[in-house]
Amino acid sequence: MRWLDIREIAIRLDELHPDADPVHLRFTDLRRWVVALPEFNDAPDGCNEKILEAIQQAWIEERD
Repeated sequence: MRWLDIREIAIRLDELHPDADPVHLRFTDLRRWVVALPEFNDAPDGCNEKILEAIQQAWIEERD
């Protein structure tokens, strides 16, 4: 899984953190959780705010 696998990351985060509120999640925590995913295999510093926003939005949509 890489940074641009937005939808897959969102699904996996929702599975692993069902009680988390993605609307109010800080990007520092979101980044840390993505990098900690067992399936994640990309450069930890290979993201930017736009990618984190896309992951957050996909996670919110996954909840709806």
